[in-house]
Amino acid sequence: MSDDNEIGNEIMNQTRNVDKARGTRVLLSVLAIWGVGVCVAAETGFYSAIPSLLLAPLIALGIVIPVIVYAMSERFRAYIAAVGLRSITAFHIWRIAAALVFFWYGTHNLLPEAFVRNAGWGDLIAGFLALFVVMLPENRTRYLIFHIVGFADFVVAVGTGLALFLLNDPRMAAIQTLPMALIPLYGVGISGASHIMAFDLLRQGSASKVKHAAVEA
Repeated sequence: MSDDNEIGNEIMNQTRNVDKARGTRVLLSVLAIWGVGVCVAAETGFYSAIPSLLLAPLIALGIVIPVIVYAMSERFRAYIAAVGLRSITAFHIWRIAAALVFFWYGTHNLLPEAFVRNAGWGDLIAGFLALFVVMLPENRTRYLIFHIVGFADFVVAVGTGLALFLLNDPRMAAIQTLPMALIPLYGVGISGASHIMAFDLLRQGSASKVKHAAVEA
């Protein structure tokens, strides 16, 4: 069975009897509530009122909580398998727009240069790589490369941001207000969690191929 045609039978088996339309409605509702919550918190000054070093744990929770739900809910895992790697990867094209926002802030000296360089260029590369991958036939290796690169970008960006907070750079306050707050406190959580879910789908596909190879042998 070719990588170009199928990631793995194990993933396909999970998608049976999944109400994908209903799952999408539920997911979009949760994401909408999350997005509104971030907007309200930023607009009311909640993020500005808390110690800046607490933003890193908040950003991390945005990744951790969806992953915990994914690990504990068989139905959610089945839904994500039904969505598939192509759609999950295509979602990351939004990072091109995020990069442009970073560059705009950098041009107006509203963010530190190091943060704009690491987070902005990382998002731009990840966004265009996602676009490139989804325009080609499905291939496990390309998906794996993208999700490794995309997740590494988040690690670098969050690490850079934390270092700059520790250095008390006043320009980092920009990520506590709109519209910039939506990127680290909303987009990063969704994208980071989707990377981890994609890794799991790729793992399942790889395990399925090993299993079939053992049976055929």
